[in-house]
Amino acid sequence: MKQAEFLNVVMPFKDKLYRLAKRLLVSREEAEDATQEILLKLWSRNESMGEYKNVEAFAMTMTKNFCLDRLKSKQAGNLKLVHSNYSDESTSLQRQLEAEDSVSWMERIMKELPEQQKMVLQLRDVEQYEFDEICDLLDMKPTAVRVALSRARKTVREELIKKHSYGIG
Repeated sequence: MKQAEFLNVVMPFKDKLYRLAKRLLVSREEAEDATQEILLKLWSRNESMGEYKNVEAFAMTMTKNFCLDRLKSKQAGNLKLVHSNYSDESTSLQRQLEAEDSVSWMERIMKELPEQQKMVLQLRDVEQYEFDEICDLLDMKPTAVRVALSRARKTVREELIKKHSYGIG
């Protein structure tokens, strides 16, 4: 596969790789590094790229595995919460602060979810993947994906209700 052909195949889903890496690794810098690593690994396999039925699914699986390995490594202790990706100049300062607070709460709640629930929620509700794609990416049965998603949503909902009912706690 030539470079131009490779770029045409890989670039449309590059941002999805980054968002998944950022969800798992949290740090923007770590996610950028992970995305770069995955793109390099994909390029090193460019000759056999035509053998893959779904290159995007393969790349997402590679990203998931790379990030999980990274989190298990000794350097995982260095990963910390750094979020600076939310801005909207058209809203008032008060609304912007409230939105940032909500995003921050969602990040904290999602961070506490079990790994599988976190990934299913990210892929389904953030990345808008179909259930069958999530099953393939995470090597899970459809029932398991639906249960994990349901539990993740329930936990997020309950935590947000607690936060809004009891104030900041």
